[in-house]
Amino acid sequence: MAVMDTLESTGTVQTVAACPSVDTDPSPPLRRRRRDAGGGAASCAGSEPNAPDADGMAKESRDGDSGAKSACYDDGDRAGGVDGPAESANSASNGKDSDDKAGKGEGRGRDSVVKFAYRPSAPAHRTVKESPLSSDNIFKQSHAGLFNLCIVVLVAVNGRLIIENLMKYGWLIKSGFWFSSTSLGDWPLLMCCLTLPIFPLSAFTVEKLAQHKYLPEPVIVCLHIIITTASLLYPVLVILRCDSAVLSGVTLMLFACIVWLKSVSYAHTNYDIRSLAKSVEKGDAVPNSLNLEYPYDISFKNLVYFMVAPTLCYQLSYPRSPCVRKAWVARQVVKLVIFTGVIGIIIEQYINPIVQNSQHPLKGNLLYAIERVLKLSVPNLYVWLCMFYCFFHLWLNILAELLHFGDREFYKDWWNAKTVEEYWRMWNMPVHKWMVRHIYFPCLRNGIPKGVAVVIAFLVSAVFHELCIAVPCHIFKFWAFIGIMFQVPLVLITNYLQNKYNNSMVGNMVFWFIFCILGQPMCLLLYYHDLMNRKGQIN
Repeated sequence: MAVMDTLESTGTVQTVAACPSVDTDPSPPLRRRRRDAGGGAASCAGSEPNAPDADGMAKESRDGDSGAKSACYDDGDRAGGVDGPAESANSASNGKDSDDKAGKGEGRGRDSVVKFAYRPSAPAHRTVKESPLSSDNIFKQSHAGLFNLCIVVLVAVNGRLIIENLMKYGWLIKSGFWFSSTSLGDWPLLMCCLTLPIFPLSAFTVEKLAQHKYLPEPVIVCLHIIITTASLLYPVLVILRCDSAVLSGVTLMLFACIVWLKSVSYAHTNYDIRSLAKSVEKGDAVPNSLNLEYPYDISFKNLVYFMVAPTLCYQLSYPRSPCVRKAWVARQVVKLVIFTGVIGIIIEQYINPIVQNSQHPLKGNLLYAIERVLKLSVPNLYVWLCMFYCFFHLWLNILAELLHFGDREFYKDWWNAKTVEEYWRMWNMPVHKWMVRHIYFPCLRNGIPKGVAVVIAFLVSAVFHELCIAVPCHIFKFWAFIGIMFQVPLVLITNYLQNKYNNSMVGNMVFWFIFCILGQPMCLLLYYHDLMNRKGQIN
């Protein structure tokens, strides 16, 4: 009303009555023509074909909030939709009636704004915009609804698979699911596992002698080579001499590989520290980023902490967390037990029947082999994801919390990897850091080309994958070795796709297809049938 009184005092109330949008916006978006002698109604009406600018329309849209929107979609007479040119002219000729009409309240003023903002002459297209699913816009917005849809589809599909599996096979989980008599009979493997700490203790003794300069450097290197080699050959010989369960053999080989990796890091790091100490004695400058203290001390406490810490790279000190969150640890332990049970149920209830009812993928019908691989890919993917979550997230974080270990980047967002090379850099950070520290950069420092250094790193990884699978199965067909070395051409292919289709997820799709659809299910079928053939020959 204050605005109306001001306008009336200046002699412009007739124009305001004809163009009520002036009430709500000091800078009116409608471009009014200069009034002729005929009156203000024609002037305001004649301004409508001139399209309002985008800022003005956005301002009117903001001013006309929920009340205006409801008026816009209500009956025509309430929204002012029945007003015609004649009525506008009539209101222009009667300023007092217009003033009374404008003063009926804020709601009527908003209705008037809507009357002009949503006219057919108002532009509907003002800026350049992309479709939500276009390549330039798809990752700039939320996809929560599609995520919920995927959850609904997964629940529906897997619910049907669970019902179908129970109807076909029944409940396959036996009473000896957690423990069995055969697992208790693998006592030689258990004794071998308990005696593995002998090798780190031997390495500690060698380093103590080296610290006091009782042994020359070539002898120290030879002793460490003997110790690390023995730490790997000893469990291999025990497993091959004992016809133990495959799971027990895999567990022992994993422990043996961890001991080997830690022993190599312990020996290599101490060797480098001795080299730096000699450089300091000569007066050479050493970067402060190394955080080394001279003279350094070989501490048994440091060795014990390193052997149980969730890392494969030895150093004199680690970042530490302030306290242990007991309630948090208890929750993680409960999750670990639950997901371990889920893994066992999926293996017993889904994977075993599919594998047992399959043929050798390289000797049977091609279409039948493809069907088996595709059917096996879904439960295998679930087991793989659960195993990743149990080990890399739950177990390593529990161990880090109990040991006050601060650096808990055990993995990165490998699921977003656009190339196979990115996946191997992000999914297993302890092994990746070990490879970079003790394989890749030493190769570069010795003049080996970058590409050859990458192949050497994959070669070391392939050897250990083969040992962890082939030795417990007593089968040396090199399927795991070939599978890992096959990653080298995949690295080249996905890097090429990433460079050609920049900022695309083509490499990510190739990675998921190879690992989840083709790679792991195929290796599982190959090793299973080779294992069954070996047992048939023995029996």
